[in-house]
Amino acid sequence: MNPTEYSIKAKVWLYPGEAAWYFVSIPNPYSKEIKKYFGEAARGWGSLPVKVTLGSTVWKTSIFPDKKLGEYLLPLKAEIRKREKITKDSTISFRIEILV
Repeated sequence: MNPTEYSIKAKVWLYPGEAAWYFVSIPNPYSKEIKKYFGEAARGWGSLPVKVTLGSTVWKTSIFPDKKLGEYLLPLKAEIRKREKITKDSTISFRIEILV
């Protein structure tokens, strides 16, 4: 079996710093499975292209591995957060489709 779509529920967090970015960590069980099936297709910085569906918003982006946590990270642009009314510490439900 080689699943390409995952339905996930996770909490939004803020990476501290001058250019603060909002992320969602893909929970470890999903991240391990994604790496197992798609890790060899990784691009620069270990990124994987994905299509994300969050509420009524659909967009293409990439997820990136966090070597410290062993999970993939999904960045959330300001445009997306504003459209879907997402703030730090929001718990969101979304679907990702791996595009490799």
